[in-house]
Amino acid sequence: MGALMLQGTGSDVGKSVLVAGLCRLLANRGLAVRPFKPQNMSNNAAVTADGGEIGRAQALQAIACRVEPHSDMNPVLLKPQADRTSQLIVHGRVRGTLGSGNFRAARGALIDEVMQSYRRLRASCDLVVVEGAGSPAEINLRAGDIANMGFARAADVPVVLIGDIDRGGVIASLVGTRAVIDPADAALIRGFLINKFRGDPALFDDGYRAIEQRTGWRGFGVIPWLSSAARLPSEDAVVLEKRADAREGRKVIACPILPRISNFDDLDPFKIEPAVELVMVPPGRPIPAEAAIVILPGSKATIADLAFLRAEGWDIDLLAHHRRGGLIVGLCGGYQMLGRRVADPLGLEGAPSEVAGLGLLDVETVLSPQKTLRHVRGTALGAAMTGYEMHMGETRGAGTATPFANLDDDACDGAVSPDGRVMGSYLHGLFASAELRQALLGRIGLSGSGADHGAVVDAALDDIAAQLAAHVDVDALLDLAFSDGKDPR
Repeated sequence: MGALMLQGTGSDVGKSVLVAGLCRLLANRGLAVRPFKPQNMSNNAAVTADGGEIGRAQALQAIACRVEPHSDMNPVLLKPQADRTSQLIVHGRVRGTLGSGNFRAARGALIDEVMQSYRRLRASCDLVVVEGAGSPAEINLRAGDIANMGFARAADVPVVLIGDIDRGGVIASLVGTRAVIDPADAALIRGFLINKFRGDPALFDDGYRAIEQRTGWRGFGVIPWLSSAARLPSEDAVVLEKRADAREGRKVIACPILPRISNFDDLDPFKIEPAVELVMVPPGRPIPAEAAIVILPGSKATIADLAFLRAEGWDIDLLAHHRRGGLIVGLCGGYQMLGRRVADPLGLEGAPSEVAGLGLLDVETVLSPQKTLRHVRGTALGAAMTGYEMHMGETRGAGTATPFANLDDDACDGAVSPDGRVMGSYLHGLFASAELRQALLGRIGLSGSGADHGAVVDAALDDIAAQLAAHVDVDALLDLAFSDGKDPR
């Protein structure tokens, strides 16, 4: 069975998208392919078929492979929260928290569990496409590394390095990586890809040859700017900084960018609605007065993010929005914030504490160490929907007598205020359901497009796969991946 690892010269060079595109391309060729990321750090996660959680990018990559996400695809997930700590997820389950001081030692001890997942995955398919994290040039993090060359060495997987030409300095970033990494690590890097090229790639011929000469690595292709990537769910919060203000003539749905925002891909389906402008509100700016709906997103640190929200004055904006007749929707941590009280008696997010909520829903939340992870179906706002739960905490109160959703297992979820203009739910992925999206938009006078968000994502994956087929030497990559001679092609 084969394996290939894509690493990058830095963060946000396009590793996740290229792995997804390559997975779809190879799946289209008839190969049984699976994605794998040894260690991920993200607050955007998805529930897996085996009842665990993995990074959102690996869930998308599983979709690209046309298989269900599994916890083995991302055996170690770190979810940053308050006070320089991260929740540690191993094989899809919470294993506690790690602080910045003990992170390196704990990380190195996880390599055996990473390899268990990798071996199981590799035995189940023709080819595993592995995604690195950050950059192998971060040699200060090399000891105990399980995300890049530490894993590649342990698994003896060939590596292709991705350079991002759009940010500039791509020659230096690739040649510089070759210069600083350990020679044994460099021997596993067998080539490079140039990503995000705009214009005529022939203009980079001399640069391409210079990289090959100075590194000894072969080039596998120059990939153009992949505009279809904008239609994919994003895992990295850096994309939030790139979203524009509202365009005239559209109804605004606004979402404040909290420091520990999580699962912000919940909002992606609104981007395919032609009559809607999704505005992500950065710190230092008010929530737009013209917003028709304000969505409070999920949070990995509800109490800390609620304090930040107040410090920004967004609580005042929310109350004014409500007085003007606007809709407010809270998702997961945002739902908790909308209640009367949030308590953390065990100190799960930091020091034990209890704070007043925004008081817009008659509920109270107590955070607890048990994490709920499950897929659900049901109805909300009179419409059919699907989604998933991923939260730690229990929310109770009189407001839950008017639930947001009625689930097929006879359970209820969330709460709706007596005036119907404040709603809270623990469910993620709701708005991918076209019927529910239309029901919500109907409350602000829009009909909704009825577009299938899943089909939009699927088409984007096929577009990216076609671009990679046209600009990358895929056969050479497969020769590298199946260098052990067990080639199913």
